[in-house]
Amino acid sequence: MIINHPILGPRDANEFVYKGDADLLNRPNWTPNASIDDFHDYLYLRENPAGKHKELWYHEQGDRSWLIVTRDTRTHEIYKVEFVRDFLARQVK
Repeated sequence: MIINHPILGPRDANEFVYKGDADLLNRPNWTPNASIDDFHDYLYLRENPAGKHKELWYHEQGDRSWLIVTRDTRTHEIYKVEFVRDFLARQVK
């Protein structure tokens, strides 16, 4: 599989480490009144969709950047690759 890095261009997936579902970025806020159930669900309950999905990838053998790769889990077709920081900046707005 080839991942088109936003700066470095097309790179072999062997340079990257898959780190899981991009929903991990939506961590519950920690406060003294936080629900233990929210953290339980965050840590242990995961979707495993077939189809288009956002994933976290770490460019370990390159510039050590964190990326969100949107790809189809059935065909491995990649639709979009972006830096996590850019993705999160859009979420704040």
